[in-house]
Amino acid sequence: MAGGIIAAAVTAHVPRMGIEDKAPDFQRGLIAGSKAMGEVLRALKPDLFVLQSAHWVSSFNWYVTSHALHKGYCVADEAPDLIPGLPYERKGDPEFATALAAAMKARDMPAFTTDNVHRSWDYACWVPMTYLDPESGIPLIELPTCLAADHAENMQAGRLVHEVAKKSGRRVVFLASSALTHKIVRGPHLWPTDERLALDRDFVAGLVAGDVDRLSRDFAQYSQATAAEMGGRVIASLLGSLEAMRADYGPLSGRQYGDYAQSSGSGNVNVAVQPTAH
Repeated sequence: MAGGIIAAAVTAHVPRMGIEDKAPDFQRGLIAGSKAMGEVLRALKPDLFVLQSAHWVSSFNWYVTSHALHKGYCVADEAPDLIPGLPYERKGDPEFATALAAAMKARDMPAFTTDNVHRSWDYACWVPMTYLDPESGIPLIELPTCLAADHAENMQAGRLVHEVAKKSGRRVVFLASSALTHKIVRGPHLWPTDERLALDRDFVAGLVAGDVDRLSRDFAQYSQATAAEMGGRVIASLLGSLEAMRADYGPLSGRQYGDYAQSSGSGNVNVAVQPTAH
């Protein structure tokens, strides 16, 4: 397979799994799943990870990180006791970032590159990358959650990542760093309600089956019923990336890695989807 999105995944980022030896037992299955999914994704030999984060929040604009080198310390603003300032260093891809921002602007999406050295990674970037690619061998660019963008615009963003990847010849893995249901409560051990658990399990089954049409058609209802993280925006981008992959490569299929696990009433999982023929 030449340039384009070669796999797309939803990846867990709960802060208590960030430091493995301090993680609670009920989230160790998430860590195992992240590691296993990372091995599979790295074996595809991607040129680039494009990660959209539910914890880098932009009000109006899309930003694309254009650093030649990401280097700094991650602090979880909402939980600095859990992610207190952990180091990272990984190459970026300024050329791809510039092309993606230009493609977004061409579709009337307000988009800009940023290589601000004072901005640090949010934990929804740091946590998954720690397990998916622990040697930091694959470059990465990050996208925010844009609050002014609806589901349709996020789906378009996912499709544009594929379009730019094809034009640039990059083999890209798209990562949606987001929970599924996200009606959070105090108590990290607490599960989502039975209703929201059932909806999440059905959504995961749809990803595994590659049933993009059904997931996209029902997404607004699913997102509202589950109180999806960030209004479902990041998962909408994932669906857009899947639509683009399927249009070029045919049927898709996925696999869940590790457990579906709770975190303060939210539902978290690692699922990667690829073209079935590949």
